[in-house]
Amino acid sequence: MPGGRLTQSERRQIALGLADSLAYAEIARRLQRPTSTVTREVMRNGGPSAYRADLAHRATEQRARRRGPAASRGPQPFPQPHGRDAGAVAAYEETLTTVLMGSGLPKMTARVLTCLFTTDAGSLTASQLAAHLNVSPASISKAIAFLEGQSLVRRERDERRRDRYIVDDELFYQATLASARANDQLVATARQGVAVLGSDTPAAARLENIARFLDYISDSITRAAEQARQVLHTTPRPPADHTAQPHPHD
Repeated sequence: MPGGRLTQSERRQIALGLADSLAYAEIARRLQRPTSTVTREVMRNGGPSAYRADLAHRATEQRARRRGPAASRGPQPFPQPHGRDAGAVAAYEETLTTVLMGSGLPKMTARVLTCLFTTDAGSLTASQLAAHLNVSPASISKAIAFLEGQSLVRRERDERRRDRYIVDDELFYQATLASARANDQLVATARQGVAVLGSDTPAAARLENIARFLDYISDSITRAAEQARQVLHTTPRPPADHTAQPHPHD
């Protein structure tokens, strides 16, 4: 599998694949590249609908010139416990960040959330996040404000009076309910439109169908979240020891 930077020819093949509505994995297979490489390339350069091969290639060259040969500073790795491969962890962080961006998160917000997800403690201070991502504290503050608004992180003061930003099991449940509540607001607004436009008009019928659809989805999300909530608090079982000898009285 080839390594190194993508060539201009490869970028043109990516653009052709996107035009044919191919999945990232299929484009990557044809290029003999990792899927994560293609995903990062597309998301970094406008997304699937706006990707342009020549513009992407030019932007990459400009970034390389700005960095220069001595600009090797990048995200500073956290110390890796449990014998983890630091390189593999860094590659995974980049992949997870790209996937979160694909789900709609801004890049810095996705990077911050990835750091919190992949830290065993599940919490970091602003200074730790800024050092790891090699960005300013202001960038961290903006990303955290967005994540708090989506109920994806919460903050606590530690013993040194520093704000710590935390992801825990319950937050995903709360974020799911927040998403359902956002749907509820859209349902109510759509039904206001029905009254304004006249219930017997095509536009009103369209809004009513949207409201009914979202109402059903919101109810399903809420019920599913309640039913699955305990999964978030499950402690993984250790792998079975198949080498253990049976008890003589068994």
